[in-house]
Amino acid sequence: MSVVKEFKEFAVKGNVVDLAVGVIIGGAFGKIVSSLVEDVIMPLVGTMLGGLNFAGLTVKIGEATLKYGKFLQTCVDFLIIAWAIFIAVKLINRLKREEPAAPKAPPAPPRQEVLLEEIRDLLKK
Repeated sequence: MSVVKEFKEFAVKGNVVDLAVGVIIGGAFGKIVSSLVEDVIMPLVGTMLGGLNFAGLTVKIGEATLKYGKFLQTCVDFLIIAWAIFIAVKLINRLKREEPAAPKAPPAPPRQEVLLEEIRDLLKK
């Protein structure tokens, strides 16, 4: 029964839940970027290069077909995702930075000490 308890503690920890959410959002973001590259960027690049269709770029070697056009699209996907993650981490780090604290005034002495100082001053007079 302790294994079940340990697993429950592990699965419900905040870090595991945060990681799961990150993986799900990352997967969805990856699909968006893939669509952006495949359906928007690469057709524009292909048009600028004289109507070249990157998805159709292949080389046949014997029985094997190497789809290097699809590989190029995947590389562009990676670069866009890496850039987006870099920017996100940079923004998060900027938000996390603590601003330099203003110099603090020394803490006020305890009430007893203030009263003793007043008594001392009165006795001096």
